[in-house]
Amino acid sequence: MKLSQLRSIGEKREKDFNKLGIFDAEDLVRFYPRAYLDLTERATIKYAYHNDMVLVACEVTRVNTVQYGGRRKMVKAFCSQDGFPFTIVWFNQPYIAQKLKAGEYLFYGRVQNKFGQVSLVNPTFEELDKNVRLKGIVPVYSLKGSLTQKVVRAAVKEALQKVDLTGVIPWQIVKKYALPSLERAYFDIHDPADHDAKDRAAERIALEEYFVLISAFKMIKGGKEEARVNPYSVTAAEVKEFSKRFGFEFTDGQKRAVNDVFESVYAPTRMNRLIQGDVGSGKTAVALCGIFMAVKSGYTAAYLSPTEVLAAQNYAVLQRYFPDYRVGYLAGGMTAKEKREVKEKLAAGEIDILCGTHAIFQADVEIPKLSFIVCDEQHRFGVAQRNALAEKGVGADMLVMSATPIPRTLSLIFYGDLDVTTITDKPKARQEISTSIIPESKYDDMLSYVQRETSAGKQAYFVCAKIDDDEEGSIMSVTELYEELKGRLPTVRFGLLHGRMKDKEKGEVMSAFKQGEYDCLVSTTVIEVGVDVPNATIMIIYNAERFGLSQLHQLRGRVGRGAEKSYCFLLMGADGETARERLLTLKNNVDGFKIAEKDLEMRGSGDFFGTRQSGKMLSDIKNLRYPTSVIFAAKKLSDDVFESRLDDEKLHRLALKKYDSLKDVVLN
Repeated sequence: MKLSQLRSIGEKREKDFNKLGIFDAEDLVRFYPRAYLDLTERATIKYAYHNDMVLVACEVTRVNTVQYGGRRKMVKAFCSQDGFPFTIVWFNQPYIAQKLKAGEYLFYGRVQNKFGQVSLVNPTFEELDKNVRLKGIVPVYSLKGSLTQKVVRAAVKEALQKVDLTGVIPWQIVKKYALPSLERAYFDIHDPADHDAKDRAAERIALEEYFVLISAFKMIKGGKEEARVNPYSVTAAEVKEFSKRFGFEFTDGQKRAVNDVFESVYAPTRMNRLIQGDVGSGKTAVALCGIFMAVKSGYTAAYLSPTEVLAAQNYAVLQRYFPDYRVGYLAGGMTAKEKREVKEKLAAGEIDILCGTHAIFQADVEIPKLSFIVCDEQHRFGVAQRNALAEKGVGADMLVMSATPIPRTLSLIFYGDLDVTTITDKPKARQEISTSIIPESKYDDMLSYVQRETSAGKQAYFVCAKIDDDEEGSIMSVTELYEELKGRLPTVRFGLLHGRMKDKEKGEVMSAFKQGEYDCLVSTTVIEVGVDVPNATIMIIYNAERFGLSQLHQLRGRVGRGAEKSYCFLLMGADGETARERLLTLKNNVDGFKIAEKDLEMRGSGDFFGTRQSGKMLSDIKNLRYPTSVIFAAKKLSDDVFESRLDDEKLHRLALKKYDSLKDVVLN
């Protein structure tokens, strides 16, 4: 059912809903609240304690915008509740000034009560409509453009009446396990009678979503194994001798990983192994040992990287550790002549190890005797891309690596048919990175610290969530931050890096930073994975609450790669109990797998795969909170359906639809 068929949605509102990824009434029903207001407990602001999270109804009398800290802005509202005056402030959210005017509102936020001066900081708010008496547990939705909470609530309420809310779990399974009504769950998630009803609804909806997701995984994987066609001749002693080239003793985890790969290449079936390890756990050294096994046995190997920056870095590493083999490089930024020469050498068998980017997938790239493939950062490549590379060889072994920690609870489900090796320890030389949450009041002090450190020869990263200003202006863009920092710290040399730059330009900037030509690099998350600059000791992340914990952990791992003590500073653009609790989890933990498990426990979904994957796989349920047991229950139901060979047309259709969204994500 189209959005335009709903009474409350006209052409302009339809476009605003589209910006939220909502294109029909079914999407609207699955547009779950990002929070809830408990209107059973309105607070009297004058009696609230410092740091309390409260809901207050009050009158706004006037609104001012104040500039501070360079180009940053603070919006300040002067309010009154039953004659008691107080203020509300929003930092770095200038769009608030356009949305707020004199009148009555509901505000939900944290109280600051210092020296008798009471204020709320960065609260959410909506206009208090006297004609609509909100009561009970009220949903709060993400907004875009002209949309208001009132408009979204009305549209969702209408959609609930017109959309088919029956689930895809076959009725036999629903009956067997006495599952609650999915239809009731949809109504309760959008209009819960109490918190218990909301929580029960979230669990039932998440169960349905994971059931379809896991069923789609089953269809993709199929459990097929290919017989080995490439016999290896390398010996364990030769692999051990090769490992001495690294100049350090492998950790126990690395030794186990190398042994796993060695056993796999001598197994009767083709290797399909995932090696996951935290930042700095030494996965690359393990991968190089695998490549050695192949080239020592007379085969060709390929090392696939997601970006030219990483490909160039890996190419240099391969040349250093394989001086007695011919290493080739192929990337999109090369000239046509350079590409042609590399392809000719490949076809002639004059390259033993090919390192490159997506350019390797091209149909005219021939790789004779290809038997071993390393895929760096597996989540950056789709199944179709990896298969295209594997098809350039016959029965080639596949080793994929991930530094994005995946909770054990999920790897058991999503990677159940893969051989998974987890490296849990780190090289002994690595120092723990000190992590701090920096309040607005300490921002200038932090910049002064950066200036002192860079004057002493250290380097720093400044990371932004976005390339451009977002529509509401709530996030500082990387270009805006770059200009502001140059003005604030004129003696510091800044470089700029973001995803819209050409690969060659990105490579030049990254190389210049690594060579010390820039003191600081202002960047988006393009530097998230694999970039290795040992002299960089400071990581500063703006709007840290906008990132997933695993992604923040990845970014933090860009520093601490040398011998010097390193620091990570997290800046919050918006306050809130959940955001602060999540960042404290990162501050107090250095183990990426524990962080991912905690994030799963707190959020219910999403961040353990990073924004790319959660956007494709779990965006529908990213706002739901549910226990991990729901995922295991969904697996049990899916196993039951497939073992019972229930031929359900609706399940098959929706699982195939989910399959289409997973093809660029899931390991095959």
